[in-house]
Formats: sequence, structure tokens, C-alpha cells
Amino acid sequence: MRIALGCDHRGLELKQAIMGLFDELGHDYQDFGCYSTDPVDYPDIASEVAEAVARSEFEHGILICSSGIGMSIAANKVKGIRAALCCGTFGADRARRHNDANVLCLGANSMEIPLALDVVKVYLTTPFEGGRHQRRLDKIRNIEAA
Repeated sequence: MRIALGCDHRGLELKQAIMGLFDELGHDYQDFGCYSTDPVDYPDIASEVAEAVARSEFEHGILICSSGIGMSIAANKVKGIRAALCCGTFGADRARRHNDANVLCLGANSMEIPLALDVVKVYLTTPFEGGRHQRRLDKIRNIEAA
């Protein structure tokens, strides 16, 4: 699985923990930044990751900022992206199972690292159910095309 990973300065520590998890699990990923705690603008990182996922260069993206909200808003501006802000494993499960989310957004200041890593694991291992949920995704695509 190829994953695009990015954060702003507030998400650096969590991003590094996720990179360690990916190394442990054998996932292939690309780090789109940021690389220090110097302030950066989250829309720049969100755009890069979301565009790469939308071009199918990566199966999934993961974006981290202090709340996850800004990354989610910015990523969802990219056509074809279904970015979901998940604060627990239930949300991660539903984001994949029902919404076929392709970008996971996390708030570094809203959860402890062990929980965040569990959220990532659930998100990456949960399949999309299709069925009635596909009909709903098709409606979202129609909204996006308008």
C-alpha cells in the first residue's frame, strides 16, 4: 500500500510516530512535509497530498495538523478527495466502510499518539462495503461535478 503523508508544524511528532508504524508494518509511504517545528501553512501540505492521491499516485493520504480540521477542509477542495477527520477508531471504520475515504485527517492535539496509531491501523485495514454506500458516493460525485 502506498500512502502520502503530510503535516504542519503542529503535527510533526504524530507524523513521525506514524512513519515508525509504517516502517514496522512495511507500508510504502512518501513524506510530503513538513520536516521541522517551524511554522508552515497547512493548505500547502494538504494540497500536495490530496493532489497526489487524486492522481492515483497513492492509495491513501494521511494529513495531520493541531485539530485536523484545517487539513480536512483544504484536502476536500481537491476533486476526487474524500478526506475524513477521525477522532477515534469508530470514525475511522465508518470513514472507510461507508464513505470510502481516501484521506485520513488527524488532530495531533486532540488525541494521544497510541490512539492515533490505532485510528491509522483501523483506517488502513477497513475495506469499503459498497452496496448502498456506493449510491451515496455517486451522489457526492454528482455534487462535485456540478
